[in-house]
Order: sequence, then structure tokens, then C-alpha cells
Amino acid sequence: MKFIDEYRNPAIVKGLLKHIADVAQRLENPVTIMEICGSHTYAIGRFGIRKLLPDNIRLISGPGCPVCVTSTRDVDIALHLASLPNVIFATFGDMLRVPGTGGDSLQKKRAEGADVRVVSSADECIGIALSHSAKEIIMMGIGFETTAPTIAAVVSTCREKDIRNFSVFSVHKIVPPAIHALLADPLLKIDGFLCPGHVSTMIGADAYRMMPEAGRAAAITGFEPVDILEGVWMLLQQIESNKMDVAIQYSRGVRPEGNTRAMTLLHSVFETADAQWRGLGTIPASGLTLRDEFAAFDTMKKFSAPDIQTGDIPGCGCGDILRGIKLPHDCPLFRKVCTPINPIGPCMVSSEGTCSTYYKYY
Repeated sequence: MKFIDEYRNPAIVKGLLKHIADVAQRLENPVTIMEICGSHTYAIGRFGIRKLLPDNIRLISGPGCPVCVTSTRDVDIALHLASLPNVIFATFGDMLRVPGTGGDSLQKKRAEGADVRVVSSADECIGIALSHSAKEIIMMGIGFETTAPTIAAVVSTCREKDIRNFSVFSVHKIVPPAIHALLADPLLKIDGFLCPGHVSTMIGADAYRMMPEAGRAAAITGFEPVDILEGVWMLLQQIESNKMDVAIQYSRGVRPEGNTRAMTLLHSVFETADAQWRGLGTIPASGLTLRDEFAAFDTMKKFSAPDIQTGDIPGCGCGDILRGIKLPHDCPLFRKVCTPINPIGPCMVSSEGTCSTYYKYY
């Protein structure tokens, strides 16, 4: 299949591994590379990339899974909203099993009778709102710059069509402020970043200039073995030459400026706000909230949330794993009580979560 087979070609993979080994042999110090994309986390595990690299090249996973970085407080608010009478609560599938305080989840709320629905795209909510005009439809807006424009398009359409029983509970996050937080973290010694492929199709390569300016290598890659290995090779070449840049390996999907049309739509509906990230704390201007002119579609302005007492999950290491300072095996719950069948933390819930990937492949 075109765009698949050539990126899994064994001969090309072997050639790239040789190039990587040659550069690695010349490096004076070990190199740590962080990927900040859940799809990369999954692909690296699935294709056994870690096991193919030289011992002095270390790959770690960062906060690239939007479900995983959603704070416990935001999950608890979602549980409250889903429990309200006369509400249909819509969300993407991965969010259904993410635990809140005390282990409650949207899946459990649905079992108790709440009308919680899984949608594959935000525009499904338009049909739900039109066919259930007497009910309030709440869409949990979750994800990075990849999904936020689709939510923005639905909000814009609802305003044009005067659909008044739809609103968005936005827990959207944007990636660049989180990168600034990672670069400023004194416990992290990252030499290079594999930048997210999907997000980069939206925000473009120019959004990562802070990386080379901070002396870190950067490469935007796709999701196949050739993509990832070529990205690693690009990073090692930058590190060896001490000429840091933002390389675009994923040129079939990413441009320096990104998707300006989608980003214009996003910013016409949303504005940035401080947001809480699991593991990283509150990061200024890293979230998206609806602009004042779209306040009628803001769930948090339609419904008041009570003072929710949020608690951390005892023993769960998801926060430190998302920061890249611990591996899943360092968590005392991993594989013992926290499994894909019985997830204690969100990193075990999503298929792109670091713990879920490690459980399956390591």
C-alpha cells in the first residue's frame, strides 16, 4: 500500500540503523530523546524501535497523550456534568474509562443511568442536538491543536444555525507552552525531541523554534518505522554537529507554517487560558477557552460546577511518567493492580498512553 509499504521497507530500515549506529559511535555522551506524541509512543513500542537503537541512545515518552494529561479535577467536573438531569454528555471513546477521584468514571456514570455517548467526530453532536431539542448536549472538547479546529467548526456552525442546546466543556490543550515547561524542568536532561506529527500538520514547524534556541535538537516525524528512525538520525546529526534546528522528516504532511486556515478558525472561536496538566501542573496560556462572543456555547458559563474536592490517585505514577522522569516499571501499581482491564491511572487507559504501551510491548 502506497505511503505504508515504503515506510516499512526492511532494507531502508537496516540502512537507517547503520547510519544511526555510525553517528552514535562517534558521540561523546549518551543521548536522551523525548517523543511528545501518543501516536509515536504507540508506534515506537509496536515496531520495537527502542530495542533496535544503540545503548547510548535513550528514548523516553513525554506528555503527548491528551487523555492522559487531562487533570483529575477536569475529569471530576466532567463526571458532575454528565450526572446532571436533562443532559446528553458526548465524548471521544478514550475518555470513557479515565478515572476521577475515588475511581469514578464516565463509563460508571453511564452504567448508573447517565446519558453518556461516545462520538467519533464532534459534528455528530449537531445531529444529536437537533434530534433532542429538549435536552442539553455537552461535548467534552479534549485534545491538542489537531482536534480543536473541529470543535471550533461545530461551535461556529451551531451559532450560524441558531442551535442553542449545545455547549462545549473545553479541556483542550496546546503543545508549545508544555514544551517550554519541559525545557525549564531541572530534572529533565533532554538532548532532542521527536515532535508530534499530527499536531505539527496544524501548527507547523515554526512553532518549535524554542527548541533549537534552547540548544535542543528537534525533528518532526511520521509514524512508520522509517519515519521514526530517520527522525532519530536527523536528531543525532544535529547533536553531533552542535547545529540545532527543527527538521521536517514528515514532509508529506507538515509545512513550516502549518495549516493556517485551520488555525485561523481555531483562534476565531477559542482563546488561550491557563490550564492544568497532569504531571506538569498549571501552565500559563496552555489551554483553550471559548471567546466571549461564543459564551452561549461555553458549558462552564451555562452550568455552575460545585466546589469539587479533587484527590490524587494514591500510588499512581502517571504524573512523573508524563514528565519523563519515571518509566511505567517505576510505578508500584504497574502490572500489579493497574492493567488495561483495571486501569488505575489514565496512562493505562488510552491506547496511546505510555503505561498501556509498555504493558503491551515491554
